[in-house]
Amino acid sequence: MEFNNLLVAIEDKIAQITINRPKQLNALNKETIAELHEALKALSSNEEVRVVLLTGSGEKSFVAGADIKEFADFGVNEGTELAAKGQESLFDYIENYCKPVIAAVNGFALGGGLELAMACQVRIASDNAKLGLPEVTLGLIPGYGGTQRLAQLVGKGRAMEMILSAQMIKADRAYEMGLVNHVVPQEELLASCQSLASKMALNSPNAIHAAIKSVNAGFKEGMDGYKVEIEEFGKCFGTADFVEGTTAFMEKRKPQF
Repeated sequence: MEFNNLLVAIEDKIAQITINRPKQLNALNKETIAELHEALKALSSNEEVRVVLLTGSGEKSFVAGADIKEFADFGVNEGTELAAKGQESLFDYIENYCKPVIAAVNGFALGGGLELAMACQVRIASDNAKLGLPEVTLGLIPGYGGTQRLAQLVGKGRAMEMILSAQMIKADRAYEMGLVNHVVPQEELLASCQSLASKMALNSPNAIHAAIKSVNAGFKEGMDGYKVEIEEFGKCFGTADFVEGTTAFMEKRKPQF
């Protein structure tokens, strides 16, 4: 896959997508959002890929936000469309993706960058990471799901404080709040993400997809997470993965999914 703003590499069932706009600190523009959707869509049907790692090029930034130049002259309708399209094509798409997406957060994860990380199933940060939602300093609010996902991850009070103050927090504070799963030295970031991804890649792809859907259902208005869990649990019994998993258990061997 060839892209203007991304690098994609696949090895040992793990796909690594690197946002490659270092001069812009990997800021998200329309083209990059479209390319991310395209890359993820292609990987979703690739049976050789079990887990996706998402990161930014260089040591300074994961994603430093959205490309403000693109929307500085927008009006109400254009702004509304920008948020709606972005949420549907990328941020909601990642949250409900059929495979785990791990965000390797190196350096700045601000605005749309933090929103992108929060859409992923797991976040691992380097010890130099700085995270924040500074949109109110521009007369805006987070528009790619940030007001919702941050509150889900860290609680309403802490989300309000971060959003309304526009203050950045360091990696260790993000870990304390539950915003990131792990903090590691920067030089160990990708290796740590790959280690976790390798563990996930050993497990049933069908069960992992079912688990993602079930967990997400509990955070969606109008959905009964428990009911979705029951339905997905039942569906697992009709899969080849279930047969292999239970057979391997009884034969005292590791399953081969």
